[in-house]
Amino acid sequence: MERQTARRTQTDVTQMIESLFANVNLAKDLSARCKGRSLQLKDDEIQNIAQDLDNVLQNIYDELGRIPASAFGSNAYMDVLIKSQSMRGYSEADIYMNVMGNRPRRSLRDNDTPKLVDFLQGMYHESHEYGGQMFNTLPEVAEYIEPLYDAFFCPLTNEIMTDPVTTESGVTCDRRAIEEYIERFSDSSEPIYCPVTKMPMQSKTVMSNASLKSVIEEWTMRNEAMRVRIARTALSLSTADTMVIEAMHELKLLAKLRGKNRELMHKIGVTKFLARLLDNHNAQIQCDALELLCLLAEDEEGKDIIGKTKAIARTVKLLSSNTTGERHAAISFLLELSKSQLLLENIGSTPGSILILTTMKINNTDDPIAAEKAGAVLKNLEKCPKNIKYMAESGYLEPLQSYLVEGSEEMQMEMVSFLSELVQEQELTIDINRSTSEILIKMARSCNPRVRKAAFDVLVQLSLHHPNSKMLVDAGAVPVMIEELFIRKVDDEPVNSMASAATVLANIVESGIDPDNTVVNKEGHVLTSKYSIYNFVHMLKCFMPDDLNLSIIRVLLALTALAKPLATVVSVIRENHRGHAIVELMSSPMEALSLAATRLLITLSPYIGHTIVERLCKTQGQPRKLVKSISHAGRITERQAALAMLLARLPYRNTSLNVALVQEGAVPTILSAIKEMQNGAARSSKHAVPYMEGLVGALVRLTATLYSPEVLKVAMDHNLASVLTELLSGPAGSDEVQRLAAVGLENLSYLSIKLSQPPPDELLSKKNSILKLLKDSKAHSNNKKSTHHQVNVCLVHRGVCSPATTFCLLEAGTVEGLLGCLENDNVRVVEAALGALCTLLDERVDVEKSVTALSELDVTRRVLGALRQHRQNVLWQKCFCVVEKLLEHGDDRCLREVTGDRMLPTALVSAFHRGDPSTKQAAESILRRLHKMPDYSATYVCPWSSSDFIFVENN
Repeated sequence: MERQTARRTQTDVTQMIESLFANVNLAKDLSARCKGRSLQLKDDEIQNIAQDLDNVLQNIYDELGRIPASAFGSNAYMDVLIKSQSMRGYSEADIYMNVMGNRPRRSLRDNDTPKLVDFLQGMYHESHEYGGQMFNTLPEVAEYIEPLYDAFFCPLTNEIMTDPVTTESGVTCDRRAIEEYIERFSDSSEPIYCPVTKMPMQSKTVMSNASLKSVIEEWTMRNEAMRVRIARTALSLSTADTMVIEAMHELKLLAKLRGKNRELMHKIGVTKFLARLLDNHNAQIQCDALELLCLLAEDEEGKDIIGKTKAIARTVKLLSSNTTGERHAAISFLLELSKSQLLLENIGSTPGSILILTTMKINNTDDPIAAEKAGAVLKNLEKCPKNIKYMAESGYLEPLQSYLVEGSEEMQMEMVSFLSELVQEQELTIDINRSTSEILIKMARSCNPRVRKAAFDVLVQLSLHHPNSKMLVDAGAVPVMIEELFIRKVDDEPVNSMASAATVLANIVESGIDPDNTVVNKEGHVLTSKYSIYNFVHMLKCFMPDDLNLSIIRVLLALTALAKPLATVVSVIRENHRGHAIVELMSSPMEALSLAATRLLITLSPYIGHTIVERLCKTQGQPRKLVKSISHAGRITERQAALAMLLARLPYRNTSLNVALVQEGAVPTILSAIKEMQNGAARSSKHAVPYMEGLVGALVRLTATLYSPEVLKVAMDHNLASVLTELLSGPAGSDEVQRLAAVGLENLSYLSIKLSQPPPDELLSKKNSILKLLKDSKAHSNNKKSTHHQVNVCLVHRGVCSPATTFCLLEAGTVEGLLGCLENDNVRVVEAALGALCTLLDERVDVEKSVTALSELDVTRRVLGALRQHRQNVLWQKCFCVVEKLLEHGDDRCLREVTGDRMLPTALVSAFHRGDPSTKQAAESILRRLHKMPDYSATYVCPWSSSDFIFVENN
């Protein structure tokens, strides 16, 4: 072996000698420097020279250690090697090599690894310092330590033999090689010659060389073990990325060869060390480490070791890498780990692992390979029940639903418990299939209270997602919920199951299903049948749980959105006098229940409004609570807006409620709240608009009962005419606010003629003298004030008027605001404004003076514009009323404006053809005045010709 090595390293010996001479010359130079400048050297210079000398000596020792034994003889080589390496930390026992035997080998012990570190450091030091590549690869280092024999090589392939055999000629070859050689001459009649000796082979039979095979196998095992240790040592250096990458490539090759190599890697710490390399900055090192770990994880021992490191957490981070290679290596490694039952929980509990894996699986178009492997990992992780919960938390619910439907009874109970915990911890949007729905409904009917509760909790959350409602209805959820509510008794089951059933039912009904076709029992009753509604209404009781009452009211609210069930609900409540229960629930401390009850009362108020008012007034303290509730301090809640809206929707002409509100101080409270809203307070709230509309409606309702002295007094005291006038065009006014203000002004204006009284005669006779006195007083003394007051007489109402005392629209300056409302696109606002204006054209007032006043404000153009824009009967009637008064009492300019409008004939004809009886009558009256209908009493001659009329047969 030494001779063989010497032949391969003759050139290296020459280089070593040259290097030794160079180091000796360098040492002489350093010595001369010390002698020549011994007195001038400083401490730092002395230290530097000493360090250089140490380096020179170290290099000499290294070169001596590299000289082969054949250059000196065996004993001399051992002496030189031991002396050269003694300075490097090697002991004689570590370096000793038995050169006397036939098979030289170096003894391997568990504590050799630190010595190999020094050996590799020296090797790489020489390589980088002098550029002399003594060893090109780590396997060459192993062969240097564990040398090869020439006898190991097959003469035919020049490779190490795996199954050596001996031929008739005595040549040893690898069995596969010699058999292939002989096979080539099987069809030939020529003799076969030995490929090595070239002598004829009489026999094709070969004999196995068992002893050589044993030697080769033993050497192979030692060589691979040494290669593993050397690669492990190279990894521990970690100073050069190239060294680490080469070491891992060597380890991957060895790990693939045999399981014993992997066992050795586990034993000497390769597996643990690789986990640390996953945090390396070099992407190539990370990928190689993952690939090697994947090989080492093929056996359970490797998986167990990896599970005790931070490899899983670090691998999960690499799943989000931007590099495709890293992602694929990471997912492949996790796939191998997920095959171990012991690591399933470890992988699933790693933060972010399930979420990243599910994301990779869902986004399969981005990286199909990674998506496929991520799905395989998740499939393996399903074997651990806890991981199914983690998947559900990450939005991946298919495994949970699958086990819920197909699993054993115990597994189903565990899954429904998981799902119940999950829906209670967080709001999930879950899409379910028919099978899952049926299983959950079946569990809801279970005799096990725990299972029933879990199933109901899940059904409550599932039914919140409206697309699931159709699935639940098809699966038969409604009859089960109805049975839970109507048939089961409170003594049989806890009330909370009834509340859950009611919540599920409410969610289903609110989702938009067809209640007319939703069967609730075997008798064929549906949700909108009187049977169902009767039971719903009778379940509303104050002593029942708030959650149950809330869900029942939600069901009724959803049903009353349709005309047919609304009529049934009204009928049941009226016949069974159940309105009081809803009124009482409105005072519930639970805000959601109070809000729902209020909304239901608002819906029912047009039909049983007086019944609701009667109950409100009979309930002690209820009006006071209402007034207190609608006041706000900065923040407007939905409940406050609903209560204000309820006051605005209840019958206006109910004197009992209006008087009760006045007595409880509602008007100052409402006016204060309106003022705050006009000033911009809380206007940004999403409930600001309905709240404002409710406040104005509650105020306007008082104008419907001005015949009550208490209501009339408060209307005068707070000058409601001016307040409503301001609301017509105020900054907080919506269309509904304007409409309500116009309605209130109409109610107030009707009373103006009654409240306006003619002034005393003495005041009228002294009117001029009073004016003269005022002028004289101002001329003679600026400081002297007159004690007399001018009396304003309203020309329309023929008496003394003011906004506060008589609610006169002219004195309040309301007409301009009303005329502005005529240009609104909302027909209801226009109708209300016209209604208020028509009060100034009533037969009890001076219509001629009123028309004159209105004409000065351009009323003709605006009324005709509203008539041109809208085509509703009520609006037509009111417009025609104003037009008729303008024709009857207007001056020439007013008449020209009316008769000059080319759209008026079309509107009159259309109203006469298609209007209701009242509209036809109003249109006919104007047509008679225009001499287009027989009327012999008319005195006005219309300048129109018959060609001006356009008869429209169709809309």
